[in-house]
Amino acid sequence: MSTTEPDALLTPADIRELAAALGVRPTKQRGQNFVIDANTVRRIVRTAEVRPDDVVVEVGPGLGSLTLALLEAADRVVAVEIDDVLASALPSTIAARMPSRADRFALVHSDAMLVKDLPGPPPTALVANLPYNVAVPVLLHMLDRFPSIERTLVMVQAEVADRLAAKPGNKVYGVPSVKANWYAEVKRAGSIGRNVFWPAPNVDSGLVSLVRRTSPVETTAAKAEVFAVVDAAFAQRRKTLRAALSGWAGSPAAAEAALVAAGVSPQARGEGLTVEEFARIAENRPS
Repeated sequence: MSTTEPDALLTPADIRELAAALGVRPTKQRGQNFVIDANTVRRIVRTAEVRPDDVVVEVGPGLGSLTLALLEAADRVVAVEIDDVLASALPSTIAARMPSRADRFALVHSDAMLVKDLPGPPPTALVANLPYNVAVPVLLHMLDRFPSIERTLVMVQAEVADRLAAKPGNKVYGVPSVKANWYAEVKRAGSIGRNVFWPAPNVDSGLVSLVRRTSPVETTAAKAEVFAVVDAAFAQRRKTLRAALSGWAGSPAAAEAALVAAGVSPQARGEGLTVEEFARIAENRPS
């Protein structure tokens, strides 16, 4: 771990003081809940297995609690922040609290969903307390856009964490589970209580670890084609795949033919299929 200034991390009092000085009130609209506990951010960095040579991208750094902890451990941190006030304040917070590492920090003032490039070397890790309302699309966008990201650890609403990490056959297994599994091996990596946030949310949070697949899903179908099958299968999740995929295939009979060719029972439902099975179905779409 890099040697850094003692007491560099933000305390609850520091965070409230910073917020008051900036006139910041966390908004539900952006799903903002700031982490106010130094032990929690250090735990996140530890669980993420951040290494001294890592280039970490962080989405939604807020007032900088996790950013500072990441800077203690990583080679570089690139933070993506959409909020004008928070984005303008973060560089000075880093410079004031961790001057020896300030040159290792870069800020991208943007909506994460619109980010196509990041300054400096390619990111090797994504570590973030993701805003609850956009967690899944932001996560999938970053994994897709930056294939250099090998390891990801995100803090999300517990229910979302369960969905992302669910396996086939689990009742919460769905679109996020399959799409995340396209990119990575996904698992739950811990729980986070409500009292480490300000304001305290009315839901629990969970950590999700995603390790990039060493070999991608083997398929001749494009990702967009596979994801189209996934979306169709879960849009009517109570229906059999023969019925749910009829619009995608052109008719129930065409859907059945594609399923049989893929080695999948037409009477199966989406929640029972692996990402590889969805890929096989996409390969057999009727022309």
